[in-house]
Amino acid sequence: MLVPVIISGGAGTRLWPISRESDPKPFMCLPDGESIIGKTFNRAAELASVQNIIAVTNQNYFFHTREEFDSINKAGAKLDFVLEPFGKNTAPAIAAAAFRVSEQFGEDAVMLVLPADHLIPEQDVFQGAVNGAVELAEKGMLVTFGIEPTQPETGFGYIEKGSSISDSGFQVSRFVEKPDLVKAQEYFESGKFVWNSGMFCFKAAVFLKALEKTSPDLFRQISSCWSHTAKDNLPLVLDAESLKRVDGDSIDYAVMEKADNVAVISASFDWNDIGSWTALSDVYEQDFEGNAVDGDVIVIESSNCLIDSKTRLTAVVGVNDIVVVNDEDATMVVHKDKVQDVKKVVETLKKQKRPEFSEKKTTRRPWGSYTNLIETDGFKVKKIVVFPGQSLSLQKHMHRSEHWTIVAGVAQVVNGDNTFELKVDQSTYIEKEAVHRLTNIGGSELQLIEVQCGDYLGEDDIIRLEDIYGRS
Repeated sequence: MLVPVIISGGAGTRLWPISRESDPKPFMCLPDGESIIGKTFNRAAELASVQNIIAVTNQNYFFHTREEFDSINKAGAKLDFVLEPFGKNTAPAIAAAAFRVSEQFGEDAVMLVLPADHLIPEQDVFQGAVNGAVELAEKGMLVTFGIEPTQPETGFGYIEKGSSISDSGFQVSRFVEKPDLVKAQEYFESGKFVWNSGMFCFKAAVFLKALEKTSPDLFRQISSCWSHTAKDNLPLVLDAESLKRVDGDSIDYAVMEKADNVAVISASFDWNDIGSWTALSDVYEQDFEGNAVDGDVIVIESSNCLIDSKTRLTAVVGVNDIVVVNDEDATMVVHKDKVQDVKKVVETLKKQKRPEFSEKKTTRRPWGSYTNLIETDGFKVKKIVVFPGQSLSLQKHMHRSEHWTIVAGVAQVVNGDNTFELKVDQSTYIEKEAVHRLTNIGGSELQLIEVQCGDYLGEDDIIRLEDIYGRS
């Protein structure tokens, strides 16, 4: 049995401002209208004999991930989730998935580990590579996928191929960190090296046995976390207290670079790990000057530029080799030679405690969304949209009061000891520390304007007392 495991983790800081912690890069919508994680799901679901798919992701991304999968799950694959209260890198995440696969499908079930943010357009070639990996995994190998390089590349790690063990499989001679350009050129010309893709294939029990041997402390820690996790609750959420005691480490460092049964499949399919804005530009159509655009864009006497501006008109004149990205609340301009340094912007925003490092102007929630309209010292104004039949948590705030005014739809409001309906042009005032809740009881979207006042207006000033989405 083959069980794809989709790993969706980091915030993708090199793709700021579109990718942020609240809405990371796997959910980015590409020019064809599909999300990156949606393409990954389809790639897994369309593999031969796949009936079950597991996703490992942050607890905060569960509802968005499930919505993405449900909307495109045409084949009816059975979905399961392993949710992390917080990330601990790939080794613990994959180990948790291996425990889940072992319990659900048996220790000999083969896992195909796929990062959520890769693009592989050639399904038939991908299927062939997976077939080769499964063949080696059935023999007890820990298999990784190596991409045949098309150029010297300093942004990827490399794997040196050893002796041949199958049509496309090789023993792994060594793993190599991201090289400088001279070394990358040497690797490229030798023909012995492939790019480390971060995709893997192995039996669940084989991986766990290797982890126990190569990183015994981490194995003991994640085993303890798994034993303390409530397995019958759906979706499954890893026990937070014991997860805190798990060492964070990557699968390469924890297992693959130390184990003695590691193989690499030399893959020839087109592959893009969407690691930067220049990598993403490869999926855009380009004009005769090499410009890739998406949105309301005017380009004059410019070449080799990427301009993404879905929220407003953007014009570029007389520039070359730059990336311009507009989001609702931020604009980023960077030379293509410096796209790897976009993460430094995020680091600066984080040091300055600006919300733009992690949140967008519009933030999705399982019940709908909210948009920050005005935010300054002492008050904040939001537009809140609640889907029909959905409800915010029963909650209170310790540092702020709120005033709700309905502008569309019908709401049922709990405010302290009172429960009542609010219609368009009606409002209610919620005192600081008052228990309250909002529910859309109409057949269309509920829209309201929320005005917050207080000495602290952060999103973490929420004490959830009851929640239909399991967040309390």
